[in-house]
Amino acid sequence: MKKVLITGALGQIGTELVPFLREKYGTENVVASGHREKDVYTEVAENGPFELLDITDRERLAEVIDMHRIDTVYHLASLLSATGEEDPQALWAVNMDGLNNVLEAARSYNCAIFFPSSIAVFGPDSPKDKTPQDTIMRPTSIYGVSKVSGELLCDYYHSKYGLDIRGLRYPGVISSAALPGGGTTDYAVHIFYDAIKHGRYTCFLEENSSIDMIYMPDVLKGALNLMEADSEKLKHRNAFNVSAITVTPKKLAAEIKKHIPGFEIDYDIDPVRQAIADSWPNSLDDSAARREWGWQPQYDLAEMTKDMLKVLGERLK
Repeated sequence: MKKVLITGALGQIGTELVPFLREKYGTENVVASGHREKDVYTEVAENGPFELLDITDRERLAEVIDMHRIDTVYHLASLLSATGEEDPQALWAVNMDGLNNVLEAARSYNCAIFFPSSIAVFGPDSPKDKTPQDTIMRPTSIYGVSKVSGELLCDYYHSKYGLDIRGLRYPGVISSAALPGGGTTDYAVHIFYDAIKHGRYTCFLEENSSIDMIYMPDVLKGALNLMEADSEKLKHRNAFNVSAITVTPKKLAAEIKKHIPGFEIDYDIDPVRQAIADSWPNSLDDSAARREWGWQPQYDLAEMTKDMLKVLGERLK
């Protein structure tokens, strides 16, 4: 049975990945971690093994891996795009020094690694529509720079040391369980909360800003399926494009209005996040993931919207 460590377990993805993997591998075999004292009082921490862990502390990371005999690390700890522009040095310390610590620990303890990358690796010089798996990547945000650097570093550790490192390039992630934490695509989650609670939403991106999205159940399924895929079939291994939904604020609002007819949206553009969004692709070509390990998303825009409103509607009553 696998012994899994999840860094950044209290983030948007980790909050749902922890119980998902505990159901798959058993509660005691999935160790969650967070870096703040208050994290130990969360539902994720109280429902299974939990360790306080600052990913920039290499010795503590090695101690946790050794203590729990970890063989697989899902490395989710990172700072996101909008937050990173406020403090680029802090982002680099977490995203790159933290990744380097994970790679070195994995080399010492022979761990497999899941490393999520992002649509942010692409920049204004990348093809905008159906952006290929392999193409020019010159991002203009520090977050994107860190993710490109991370992809290359992971490739190096695989070729140099034979580490089993796999990962997905996520587009915007939509989740009903946890709010996102400082990303450019956060609007696609906040809009549902405001639609249910207030019947209106003020969006920080322009109405026709097109960005690929993915719903959390597909995020979880994709990560697990990739980690369990036959390594012999993985040509790219580390950074697969994945996508499920191409959406704009205008299209998402229109879909919500089918369920909440009185819903209204207006716009107050954040120039920082708008500039980041404008540098990203409109849509991704995920044919490599479909071909190499069978990627097939379940949720389209209509099904995702229906499920989000149902789940949040029950919770926010």
